[in-house]
Amino acid sequence: MALPLLPGYSFNTNLGKEKFHKSQHFDISNGTPMMVGEEKPGIGGELLPGQTIRPKFSVYPKGDGSALPSWVAFDKQVLCFDAYFTESVPESREELSRVRYCRIYFYLEDDTIQVVEPEIQNSGIPQGTLIRRHRIPLPPPNDDQFYTVECFNLNIKVEFYSRAFNIINCDQFTSNFLRKLGVRLNSPVFPPGDSYNSIRQQMKDSMQPLRPLERIDTLKQFLEHDREVLQFFCHWDDTDEMFGDSRELILHYFLADDTVEVREVIKPNSGRDSGPVFLHRSKLPKPSSMRMLKPGEKTARTVLNVFGPMGQGGRHILDSLKTGAVYEEFYKDSDFIIGATINVWGRKIIICDCDAFTQEHYRTKFGIDNFTPFTFKQSVTRKVEREIPPYNGFGSEEDSLCSCQGLLPKPPQKDFKKMMEKDRQGLESNVLRFVGRLVTDSPIDVERIFIISYFLSDDTISVFEPPQTNSGVIGGKFLERNRIKKPDQELFKSELSEYFKAEDLYVGARVCFYGQNFQLMNADEYTFNYMERHPDEFPKADIATIISKLKNIAEPKLKDIRISFVRNDPSNTGTILYGPFRNLLAEVAEGQLSEHEIMTVGRHYSSREQPEIDMKILLTMAQEQLRRKSFEDFPRLLNYFIHKDKTRKGMLPTEECRTICKAFKLPVADDLLRAILTKFESEDKQLDYNVFLSEINWRDNPLPFYQSEKPVKFVPDWNGESSPHAVISISYKILIEDVFGKQD
Repeated sequence: MALPLLPGYSFNTNLGKEKFHKSQHFDISNGTPMMVGEEKPGIGGELLPGQTIRPKFSVYPKGDGSALPSWVAFDKQVLCFDAYFTESVPESREELSRVRYCRIYFYLEDDTIQVVEPEIQNSGIPQGTLIRRHRIPLPPPNDDQFYTVECFNLNIKVEFYSRAFNIINCDQFTSNFLRKLGVRLNSPVFPPGDSYNSIRQQMKDSMQPLRPLERIDTLKQFLEHDREVLQFFCHWDDTDEMFGDSRELILHYFLADDTVEVREVIKPNSGRDSGPVFLHRSKLPKPSSMRMLKPGEKTARTVLNVFGPMGQGGRHILDSLKTGAVYEEFYKDSDFIIGATINVWGRKIIICDCDAFTQEHYRTKFGIDNFTPFTFKQSVTRKVEREIPPYNGFGSEEDSLCSCQGLLPKPPQKDFKKMMEKDRQGLESNVLRFVGRLVTDSPIDVERIFIISYFLSDDTISVFEPPQTNSGVIGGKFLERNRIKKPDQELFKSELSEYFKAEDLYVGARVCFYGQNFQLMNADEYTFNYMERHPDEFPKADIATIISKLKNIAEPKLKDIRISFVRNDPSNTGTILYGPFRNLLAEVAEGQLSEHEIMTVGRHYSSREQPEIDMKILLTMAQEQLRRKSFEDFPRLLNYFIHKDKTRKGMLPTEECRTICKAFKLPVADDLLRAILTKFESEDKQLDYNVFLSEINWRDNPLPFYQSEKPVKFVPDWNGESSPHAVISISYKILIEDVFGKQD
């Protein structure tokens, strides 16, 4: 049973609508009024039953990603087609029609088309853009639609405004794009030839001048001396004239074309306006008593006589001997000598000095070695020293200083070179990390451990506290990474404050960060290695300086030191544990050696086993050097060894084998060659050369690459624990010999 039409049971399709506009059914297309109701939707923009609206632009297949609009997806992507069209030429004997070549550009973003014809010299017809970029309608009866990408292919005709264009080819991008759309491209065709253009090209090729003009070859000089400029520092004394003064000039001589340019050096607050140049670049003539030339008197070529009718068919004879030529002398590079006076359009200018490139040019070309600067008297101006106001407390000190150095404040410049050199590169972190403790009497804070990191790239410091179980203190970031000023400095002063540097941090040092006193207790293995590799930057890690200091301190106590070492080494092994060694050095130094210096000595003289060099390592290094130099003359080297072996036992003296290798210029380092020969020689100093050549032959017996030593690994989450490279025992006998020399 149908529901009654009660309130709430009526199905009104207009409920919730906000647009009730009605589309017009009449429009003007190409200047013609016409009914377009079939293309218009119904009320509110909704499609009528059974109505489908054709898309305005080309239909492109959507990709796997997000569906972008065509003006974004196909921005700056254009299809290019090569085409031609024929044009009739009336009232001409040479041709009836002409073939004109052009290019059709189809812009994918909005389906616009542009037709451009390349310009041909002396064609006599307007060329360039034939059809400006816009959407082109299809030919009638489909003139209510526009060309899309599906309408284009090779070896077809397209009609633009009643003109037929034959598409013959396209570029690679267009070909790939159409193939991706699924279009089967036709084969490209060759364009038809144009008889008239062929005749014009033949006429152009056949024209040769009967009497060519003389060429002045300046290209060689330009190519050899392009961008080579001689620079001279000159002085012009104009004090004899009214309101004249002494001026400094810079003269540039261009070797490419022998031109001269003069610029004036205008100092600040000199009262003169800075002009672009004092003398524009041109050839500088030398002064002479020659009269002023009339217009047209000086020409490049002289005509002796002219006969025949004027214009076409007339003839003339040029003066090949240049009897009537007018010569004018210009300044050359040979005229500019330090101390010489040149005339620059009536101004006497003295050459005082030149730059390094100019000196090298005169030394090479003219053999001049004396470049002593020419001095002249100049008025002495009092230099006013700039006073910098004290820091006012706003911003950083560098910002305040930059605001005092110019009218337009600039931000402070950072050391970009240092930041690039000391930034992290692979295993090189360029971060020094120390273990620190608070210097305090608080029983809670005295047990806290901190990781202090110093970043070498920008001299910043950060402090991190590793979490400790049941310590009652929440770990984490203790101090943000920034530059830290040294304590006890005046705040409001003109000079910049001092900040903590890398050399201020070492094991045993006490530092104060914003009122918190820390004592550095230890460091990681990377920090020790970095400081020992750069002893000039870290004197606390310079073993030579520490040994010299230790010698001056411990020389009076030599006997007691030896007794203490022997007492801690009952087995007489020559080694001692690091703990007693550290206590002994601290007692002997009496505070003159820091904890870091003691640790450096311990690391340097630690008892580490020195394994004997493996023979495979030496052979691998030798084969690598031979491989790099592409040495493959092993058979000839073996024949020479056999020739020298008179006994035919396969043995030769080691020194003779080394001499033969040097005579053959074997590309192996001398110390490496000696080490390999020593390994192969017998007790009687004889060498089996067959085995030696077989082992170093990288062609027949290649050896795998061997890495002798691994770099120290940087551990990002280091919590202050001791590394596996920690020193355990010290070779005190070697230390005593280095400090006090060998004792009987």
